[in-house]
Amino acid sequence: MLVCVRAWSVSLVSLLAMLLVPRLVHAQCVDESLKEELIGGRHYRGVQDRLFTKALRHELSPMAGWYAADLYSGAPAYGGAYTFHFSEDLGLEASYLRTQRKNDLIDAFQRANVVPRQIVIATTPLNLYFGHLVWSMAYGKMRWFGAGISRFDFYLAAGAGVTDDGTGRGLTGSGGFGMKIYIGKWFGLRLDVRDHVLSQEVLGVSQIVNDVVATGGFSVFIPFSG
Repeated sequence: MLVCVRAWSVSLVSLLAMLLVPRLVHAQCVDESLKEELIGGRHYRGVQDRLFTKALRHELSPMAGWYAADLYSGAPAYGGAYTFHFSEDLGLEASYLRTQRKNDLIDAFQRANVVPRQIVIATTPLNLYFGHLVWSMAYGKMRWFGAGISRFDFYLAAGAGVTDDGTGRGLTGSGGFGMKIYIGKWFGLRLDVRDHVLSQEVLGVSQIVNDVVATGGFSVFIPFSG
C-alpha cells in the first residue's frame, strides 16, 4: 500500500511539472519578445552619449554679417574666430572683425554744401579685436523636414576687447549669445549676436553706446574625428 501511495505521489508531481514548465517558458518568451519590441521601437528613456564632441578640439570659423552702431550707420562686417574648447561646456574664443564707421548724415551734408574738403571724416575703417568665454548652456537635436537629425548648441558669450578706428583704441565690453548646428563630425554652421559697450565721441560729445554685431558663418573642428 505504501509503494502505491509513493508511486501516485511521484506521478502527481510529474504531471504538475509538465503543466507548469510550458507556462513558465511561454511567459519568459513573451517577456523577451516585449523587450525586443520596446527596444526596437525606441520606447526607452535614459542618458545618451553626445554624438558630437567638442572637448579638447580647436574650432576655426570664417564669419560675416552686419555692424549696427548707435551713433553711426550700419555697415557690413567680416572676419573670423578661433576657439579652443576646454570641455563640452566651456571654450575660449579669440575673434577679429573688420568693418567701418559711416555717418550718412554728415556725408550728405558735406556733399550738399559742396564743401571743398571734408570737415568731418564720414567713413573710417574699424577693427574689432575680442576675446570671449563661451558657455554652452543647452544641447539638443533637430530634424530637417522629416529627413536627417542634426545636433546643436545654444551658448552665451562674455568678454572684452579693443575697438580700433585708426586714431584711437577704446576698451570695449562684450556679451551675447549664439547657436551652432553640427553637420557631420567636423563641420558646423554658426550664428552669433554680440553687444559691444564702449565710449564714443562725435563732434566733441562723448557718450556710452551699445553697438550690435550680428554674424553668421561656418566652423571647422580639428581634429576632424570627434
